[in-house]
Amino acid sequence: MTNSPSSLQSAWQLLEEHWKIEPRSGGIGYTPGYSLIRFIFSPIIRGLARIRSTGTEHIPGSGATIFAANHLSHVDPILVIASSRRKVHYLAKDGHFKNFFLRLFMNLTGQIETHREAGGDEALASASDVLASNSALGIFPEGTRSKKTEEPFLLPGKTGIARLAASFPNAKVIPVALVGTREMMAPQKDKLPKLWKSVNVNFGSSITWLEWLEDPKGGDMNSKKLENLLTKEKHEVKSTIAGLYRKFTDQLMQSIGSLGAP
Repeated sequence: MTNSPSSLQSAWQLLEEHWKIEPRSGGIGYTPGYSLIRFIFSPIIRGLARIRSTGTEHIPGSGATIFAANHLSHVDPILVIASSRRKVHYLAKDGHFKNFFLRLFMNLTGQIETHREAGGDEALASASDVLASNSALGIFPEGTRSKKTEEPFLLPGKTGIARLAASFPNAKVIPVALVGTREMMAPQKDKLPKLWKSVNVNFGSSITWLEWLEDPKGGDMNSKKLENLLTKEKHEVKSTIAGLYRKFTDQLMQSIGSLGAP
């Protein structure tokens, strides 16, 4: 059965109570300081560091976008921001906001404060604020920096990325492979980045949740299958959607790996 985009989206919308993530604040504030910092420092970073970016043609100039990257070093968010040439907002733990000057920097650059003790749902609600504002969100699907000492370093992804994509089904999800960032700045070892170390930032093709959902190699769903879920018990619907989340996440991690993530 062939879906029109509107029929598939309408059918997915009927299941909203099972996947909707409500934004915490309904959006994010204007961040002129971030634009200034990017304008000044992004070219400097690209000029000083040995950064090679590929696939930047896949990055939309505007609109809700999710950059999903592997995580090996503290410099990872900076390199994604500098290479993507978008204002990318990351979630940052509340500890980064306790120092006055660090708080000022985090707020200027539009980073979102989260409290770990509040749990994952609040973090997803904060992330939704970014997407609800049609802005770019940076996320590390592994959920933490990989501490593995031997390759492969890539960890299994957590399904929060899929939940966000499903809640904003037209947002572009772009897999990103960061290669060499641990060598540039090793956690607990390097206090400053070794700018002479080369890194690659590889952007893959974008996909939306709706595009993935109807792909036979992805969710393999159509409007009729989705509408049939409405006749199921609540736990069956939840189980089916959870299975879709897991498959989307696993395939996304495979994409990040195929782009060269070590």
